[in-house]
This record gives sequence, structure tokens and C-alpha cells, in this order.
Amino acid sequence: MSLPGPEPANQEHAHMLANKWMNASKLAELVKTQGLVYKKGKFSAIEEQQLKTAIENFKISRAFSDDQILEIIFQKNEKGKDNTFWSEITTAVPQRPIIAVYHHVRRTFHPKKQQGRWSPEEDNLLRQAVGDLGQQWEKVSERVGRMSSDCRDRYRNHIANREVRVTGPWSKEEEEELTRIVAEMTVQQGRDLDNDVFWGLVSDRMGNRRGRQQCRIKWTDSLSKTVKNEGQKPRWSPQDAYILVHKVDSLKVRDDTEIDWKMLPDADWNLWSAHSLQRRWLTMKRSIKGYEDMTHQEIMDILRVKKAHLPPPPSASMRRRKVTSAANVDDHESVVDPEHVTGGPTVAEAGPSGSAAD
Repeated sequence: MSLPGPEPANQEHAHMLANKWMNASKLAELVKTQGLVYKKGKFSAIEEQQLKTAIENFKISRAFSDDQILEIIFQKNEKGKDNTFWSEITTAVPQRPIIAVYHHVRRTFHPKKQQGRWSPEEDNLLRQAVGDLGQQWEKVSERVGRMSSDCRDRYRNHIANREVRVTGPWSKEEEEELTRIVAEMTVQQGRDLDNDVFWGLVSDRMGNRRGRQQCRIKWTDSLSKTVKNEGQKPRWSPQDAYILVHKVDSLKVRDDTEIDWKMLPDADWNLWSAHSLQRRWLTMKRSIKGYEDMTHQEIMDILRVKKAHLPPPPSASMRRRKVTSAANVDDHESVVDPEHVTGGPTVAEAGPSGSAAD
């Protein structure tokens, strides 16, 4: 197996990421032309603390009040953004683009965040707002009283095309249709089977009977690994557990929220989705008594001992057995949003799998 490792720091790239406002297409272009390495996806707990400290330091150094900081964060005129503020705090989280920090901090400090379940009345209000305003999410947000990103995701994943949306188990015909569509959009065009998929387009091609979120989860947690395994459902083995532990160990992270799970698979070990790997890691971690009070390094020390030796590969007869797939492992173990199972350095385009491109 190949083990991922930290990328060397590039001061020129770090300065560019902290000072130049670039969209996903521009970032992807620099990945290809300049070898740019940057982080995308969910911010780790350590990055959250780094940003919090950077904002507090900025406030103290300027003798600003909390209200003045909020005015900077929620500047209504985007062209009037305080670039000094955004560049300074972005420097605290290396490999994060300034535009990602901008959106993340605005979500974090938003007064309307974490308002719980959507009520039928809110859904009706959202539907009416989109009907009147179109998908201008900031304006929709003001009318609905929810964050713009919440309004966008709620509409895309639960409101749009609700009249034709199918729920419940997938039929064999649906699975075959989804597999064909993903293959046509990726493998047949020389693209990656897991990371170069526009799920909004996939949903459209399925007649919107399944939403973009349904399609993504069905593919990444179930069908993808079966397709890679020549049509057979693979079984999570002791050998897989051994590889996962040693790959995580090689990352040398301070906390597992820093791990970009999409970076772990390699050419010889690529059956499992990022979400499946993260769930498997959580299961192993939680098997340790008292893990809640341990550091990541203490947990890692115990798991290295438990998985110190590479198990022999399963016999041919064992490999032929039909068994439960990793996608069906206790769903209550999953405490993360599969759309944000990231956090480490990536050289992939931020578009296809992220909400900005769907």
C-alpha cells in the first residue's frame, strides 16, 4: 500500500491562497498548471480554533468591539470587503483559500444558524420565496429567516421536484440506471469514478425521481465499491482495518477532524468511499474504552498495537461469500455529513462533488 504524507509548504502558494479571491475553476486550473495544493471541505476542530484565535487577535490589535468585527464579517456590499481582515485570518489556516474562509466564517457567526428541523410552514415559505425571487439565496434567506446556504440545500435536496421524488429502497433498475449514468459521465470521459460527478446533473438525468443527495449517497456508500469489485459486494476485512490504521497513522495529524478521508485510498486499495472509511475509523476508535478522554495520539498508540501485524489475505472461498457491505454498518455510527467528509490537502477540483457546482 502507498501511504499519504504531508505536502511540503509552498510560501508563494500560501500567500496566493490568503490574498487572491479565486473560484473553484481557477483553483482547479492552478492545480493542473502550478501543482497547487489546497484544502477543501469541512474545517477541522484545530482549524476552527486557529480561526477563532486569529479573529480575536485581529480584534485586540485594532481595539475593535465584537459588533465592529461582526460588521466586517457581514459587510453587505461584497465589493467593500475588508481584505486586510480576511487575508490575515486566512493566513492562520494554511492551504485554505481566502474565499473558503470567507464563507466558512460567515456561516459560523451567522445569527440564524442551527435552527433545527424545517417546519411545513417554512418549507411553504421557502417554495414561495424561490418562486418569487428565483435562486437568489441571500434574498431568499431574508424572507425565510434561515441562512442562505440552508435555504439552498433545503430547496435542492427536499423541495425541488418533490412531486416526482421517490423515497425508500432503490430498485435494481434504478441502481443499474445510476451506475450507467455515472459511468457515462466519468469513466467513459476519462474522469474519476468517485470525485468528478455532478450530482445535480445525475439527478436530472434520472428524471429527478431521486434527488442529488440520494444519488450521491447511494453511489458513494453502496454502488461504487461494487462496481470496482467487478460486480461483487466487497467485505470489510481485518486486512482493510490494518491498512486504515496505518494510513491514518502516517498522516501525523493532531486530531482526526484534520483527516481528508478522500486522500486515503490508492490504486491498490480503492474499494471504500471516504464516508465508509470515516465510519470504520469511528467504529474502531469507539471500541477503545475511555476514548472520549484520550488524545488522538493516545488512541493511535493503542490501535497501532491492536493492528500491529498484517493479517493474511482471505481465501478464495471466503472472497466468494456474499456478505454485508460496509455501507450497511450501523448507520447510527455515522455522525458526519457525507457531503463534507474532507479536511485535508487536495489537488482535486472543488467543483463536481461540492455544493458550489451542483
